[in-house]
Amino acid sequence: MPMTININGSDVALPADPRVSLLDLLREHLHLSGTKKGCNQGACGACTVLVDGERILSCLALAVQYAGRSVLSIEGLAADGQLHPLQQAFVEHDGFQCGYCTPGQICSAIGMQGELQRGVPSNVTEDLEDEDIALTHDELRERMSGNLCRCGAYNGIVAAIQVHHQQRGAQ
Repeated sequence: MPMTININGSDVALPADPRVSLLDLLREHLHLSGTKKGCNQGACGACTVLVDGERILSCLALAVQYAGRSVLSIEGLAADGQLHPLQQAFVEHDGFQCGYCTPGQICSAIGMQGELQRGVPSNVTEDLEDEDIALTHDELRERMSGNLCRCGAYNGIVAAIQVHHQQRGAQ
């Protein structure tokens, strides 16, 4: 029985070649082109996906490392033909220009919100014992600093994430 990985809710057989990156599995083997190959060195964040709810750089991950785990790419966020609320926030707040970095930005922001819920501190978190970390301007920018936007749409990206975070808090 071949080893599998769950991609966007469906079990998929892992490639026979153990050297295939998770990014290449998504893009080349499964034809899920939403996750982007930017630098292919883990420096730009364009390839960010969620594994069991945590953000990772798929260009640095071998697909076989994630056997039996659940991977969520940008394609898996929309449900029933409706954009994920954060995707909608990016549209409403001009959180993109060319759009190349947008899938990684969105996946990273969702992972970041999970980190906040778990009380994971960042380099700028003032109280490392605080389990209720506020998403301040500096906290947000620090946590998203691994995702680059060459177009400079950072103000729209930050606004979209802040609005989405506030809406989640109201629920």
